[in-house]
Amino acid sequence: QVQLVESGGGLVQPGGSLELSCAASGIIFRIHAMKWYRQAPGKQRELVAVITSGGSTNYVDSVKGRFTISRDNAKNTVALQMNNLKPEDTAVYYCHTFRYTGDLWGQGTQVTVSP
Repeated sequence: QVQLVESGGGLVQPGGSLELSCAASGIIFRIHAMKWYRQAPGKQRELVAVITSGGSTNYVDSVKGRFTISRDNAKNTVALQMNNLKPEDTAVYYCHTFRYTGDLWGQGTQVTVSP
């Protein structure tokens, strides 16, 4: 089965931490760049973080210094460690990659940051 499955979302207080995970199956994981997107209520989906097949990373400015993307090719997983969370981080977070057949998206996991 070709799929991405996110996990690790939940409700946290401002300043708290959360780690999201994305498990991939049905693809040659090690050759794919992996991405995390998020979509807040009423907003467009935005790219949050990218990790290439070689391990290079990049982040949207609003999360730099707070979020870290990483991958484990042996486990076919990509993670997003989120620290010092803010209410504006509240969104559904999606794992994404691209292959010759087109975009591949996970189902999304909800992150809510609230007192």
